[in-house]
Amino acid sequence: MNKNVVSSITPGIVGGVIGLLISFTLNYFLVPLPETVIANAAGNGMSGLFSGFFGGFFGLLMYLRKQQ
Repeated sequence: MNKNVVSSITPGIVGGVIGLLISFTLNYFLVPLPETVIANAAGNGMSGLFSGFFGGFFGLLMYLRKQQ
């Protein structure tokens, strides 16, 4: 397997776990029980935005740090 692919798997997994934790926290504490479909969609969109950003950001930081 390509060395870059193998070395990016660990940061990808860590980024995914960070995204999972952020998404879970946002959905559980900030938007626990949406009353409407719009509130549900907004809560899922917000948690997806934050978890995707932070998961990708920290995964990229780990990958760049491994390259040094």
